[in-house]
Amino acid sequence: MKITLNEMAFDDMENLYAFELENRTYFEKMVPSRGEDYYDFTIFKKKNIMLLDEQAQKLSYFYLIKNELGHIVGRINLTDIDKDLQLGHIGYRVGEKHIGQGIANKALQLLIARVSNLGIRQIAAKTTTNNIASQKVLEKNGFIFTGTSNEEFTMHGQNVKFVYYRWSVSEAIFNE
Repeated sequence: MKITLNEMAFDDMENLYAFELENRTYFEKMVPSRGEDYYDFTIFKKKNIMLLDEQAQKLSYFYLIKNELGHIVGRINLTDIDKDLQLGHIGYRVGEKHIGQGIANKALQLLIARVSNLGIRQIAAKTTTNNIASQKVLEKNGFIFTGTSNEEFTMHGQNVKFVYYRWSVSEAIFNE
């Protein structure tokens, strides 16, 4: 599947809401819930307008992963940008119908290709111990495992911890 990364825009709000609703149960198997209020369209819109403001200030970048028909198949975000450290934090999610097609891997490759234009030289990532697919995507794209949190939390009856990764321009060049 051919994909593109598109900066989130106000015009995407209804389609993004539909995507999040459709995939809520699936996403919540791997990451903590965003909370019940997130799925009220009025609140969803307000929260995402705040994200658009962050994006306009270049504090974060929110991308929609779209297929060749322009349908949202996932999201990938670069948030909490520290301009002094040239560091951003990444998060991504791919819709349930589209898993296993290499979309997260392709989207991460596309994002990494853009980061130098954004003044980013390092990317931090975290996932959960039970999200092996996400760990593989990170490692395939040159992210280095940096540790596991000490604290456990319960998600869907399973005890999990956060797992941390880091990517940097210098390590990416060194590993080529």
